[in-house]
Amino acid sequence: RMLDRLGKKVSGGDTSSKNVAAVIITANLPAFARSGNKIDVTVSSLGDAKSLRGGTLIQTPLRAADQQIYAVAQGHVLVGQGSGVHEAVARVPDGALIERDLGQDFASRKMFRLTLQNPDFTTASRVVTIINRRLSGKYASALDAGTIDVVSPPEYEGKGVELLATIERLEINPDVAARVVVNEKTGTVVIGHQVKVSEVALSHGDLSLKVEGAESGKNDKGERLVHLKESANVGDLVDAMNKLGVSPKDLIAILQSIKAAGALHGELEIL
Repeated sequence: RMLDRLGKKVSGGDTSSKNVAAVIITANLPAFARSGNKIDVTVSSLGDAKSLRGGTLIQTPLRAADQQIYAVAQGHVLVGQGSGVHEAVARVPDGALIERDLGQDFASRKMFRLTLQNPDFTTASRVVTIINRRLSGKYASALDAGTIDVVSPPEYEGKGVELLATIERLEINPDVAARVVVNEKTGTVVIGHQVKVSEVALSHGDLSLKVEGAESGKNDKGERLVHLKESANVGDLVDAMNKLGVSPKDLIAILQSIKAAGALHGELEIL
């Protein structure tokens, strides 16, 4: 049925032929695509073909979810070299010709909506302030942490591209989220800006942790001690534990426990 919707009438015997392969073609249609532009396509075997190497894709219309044809693909397929390559999947560079415009008419638009890649209320507020300062008026407003509407000023009427180019060149200092990212496999710890640790006491095996105290080291019983000041952040904590030879596995367990106790003021992400 799927092949029927694509306009291909294929019987069961055709898909088992040794020199013909039924395939699915996929591609990403970029924003602002125009008729005549070319895009790469991925070709994947649908039947029992073991290799697409040396094959040629016949002309095939590419439909979106709305069942409208946006491009037509054809050309020689390329399969990667080397061991371990899955030869039932191939690519056709510039193999699809776009037949329908997706571009927007910016010249006549009077309002634009900007979407932040990393939504943040502080960053959104800074963006609005800087845009309004540059345009000398209240033309930008934030709808939420990731959406900003900009009304075109009179001097930019019919000049939407110039307006967006002006906004694009503005320098913004984005807010950095308080986040700790730990890679469990490699033991890598990435710490965001000033992730604080509140007063807490923790015992993990032969390791004792206390925020607000003396220096780190070992006691008379050979137990490893980590003492940090109340103003310490996660970076100070990780440095102290690394000096005592704490393993990545133990480090992750300790950070999770501190987070569960509410003493780690930030997000903890384990990869």
